[in-house]
Amino acid sequence: MKKRLPAFIISAALAFSAVSCGKADSKNKDDANTVKIAYLPITHSLAVLEEAEELEKESGLKVELVKYGSWAELLDALNSNRVDGASVLIELAMKSKEEGIGLKAVALGHRDGNVIVVSNDIGSAADLKGKTFAIPHRQSSHNILLNDALATAGLNIGDVNVTELAPTEMPSALASGQIDGYCVAEPFGAMGVNLGVGKVLFSSEELWEESLCCGLVLTDKFIDERHDDAKSFVESYKAAGNALDKEKAKEVAKKYLNQTDEVLDTSLQWISYNDLDITEEAYNALAEKVKAYGLSDNPPAYADFVKNDF
Repeated sequence: MKKRLPAFIISAALAFSAVSCGKADSKNKDDANTVKIAYLPITHSLAVLEEAEELEKESGLKVELVKYGSWAELLDALNSNRVDGASVLIELAMKSKEEGIGLKAVALGHRDGNVIVVSNDIGSAADLKGKTFAIPHRQSSHNILLNDALATAGLNIGDVNVTELAPTEMPSALASGQIDGYCVAEPFGAMGVNLGVGKVLFSSEELWEESLCCGLVLTDKFIDERHDDAKSFVESYKAAGNALDKEKAKEVAKKYLNQTDEVLDTSLQWISYNDLDITEEAYNALAEKVKAYGLSDNPPAYADFVKNDF
């Protein structure tokens, strides 16, 4: 018999799927002082959400946050220049760059902050053989982390049944037995743990030190046409990340994510937002994993894709 889900899962799903519309996807004549940034309501986006609160006070530059309910919708807006940038899975942005879209990764979204959650009867990675495991997208660090986890037991991706699910569906899918585990952006791992339907098998840093997941990406159009604004925006963003201690991060998360204190307290144990530069060493390690696990044969080179200075 399927377990009845608490109301907060339903409300969280509704909050996650709500998207901005109208002027969010259109350029207005008075946009010269506005930076439009796309995001999903996840803890991995908190640095840009915090920056939106502070930037206008400091420089007069306004951040217009554009919320989306799926990576596909967000990526479409980013790739078509309907927004100036996004907090996005870095592998998705790498794929767009590989396909000729003008994008630059200018900072990390966060450090660490991913977990592999499994049903309570899974004792080790070896127990995942033949099981069903959910990830949000093939082009994701969550896919890489699953591969890394399986490798600890001498398994590979062919030994499990991989399914792509929306993040909001994963805790309930684990509760109902539809899946046996998942890896996804927070706070949805914490939701499964706090419901008692799953446990953490691995945290990201146990599998992949200095892992890259979400990144802040800007369009080449925005950088080229508004270079000074892009520079101010990135500097403010990194400062906002450095200011996000656990207390401040929870304050921002409660405003934007519509989650319980218990879920946020669990989720924010696993993540940090300081020192958000993308180093060449860390990026090259990501590119090697992307190739090794079949996400891409030709990921963009660091010099072509990453912009750390202005």
